[in-house]
Amino acid sequence: MNILGISGSLRAQSSNGALLEAAVLLAPEGLSVTLFDDVGRLPHFNPDIEAGELPGEVVALRAAVNGADALLVSAPEYARGIPGSFKNALDWLVGDTEFAGKPVAIWSASLRAKAGPAALLLVLTTMSGAVVEAASVTVDLMSGGWTGARIAADAEKAGILKAALENLAAAHGR
Repeated sequence: MNILGISGSLRAQSSNGALLEAAVLLAPEGLSVTLFDDVGRLPHFNPDIEAGELPGEVVALRAAVNGADALLVSAPEYARGIPGSFKNALDWLVGDTEFAGKPVAIWSASLRAKAGPAALLLVLTTMSGAVVEAASVTVDLMSGGWTGARIAADAEKAGILKAALENLAAAHGR
């Protein structure tokens, strides 16, 4: 099973990115997690562009999503919502019929974030993503300094993420 991880943060040392890096390291046998790291390179969404030849960055995003059996998204909460750059990436997927019905897990790196994950859930369900509640988790990384390797080495955090990955696989029918 192929899972595509997409971080909603553009920060190089993002805790949300670290969660997804940990998923790559923790993926059980039979699962592979790859990351799409070009959210910041996507042009501003414009429906008029969809009528013609799509920019290469958009083609790459859609191809990555279409090649995945499930999605794993992790985004910070900005101003009680999701980052504009990440919403822009999701907007580029609206016109792509392959997204609808695809299993999606929402991961968060902050116990304080409530509105952001709720906003992300609203957007994803509006787009007809099949959000898997049992695979959607929050792992508190607000103490800082967390990397994917450090998360994967932490028994408690790794256990939460492994279980979430298994639940996402189960939702896909693996």
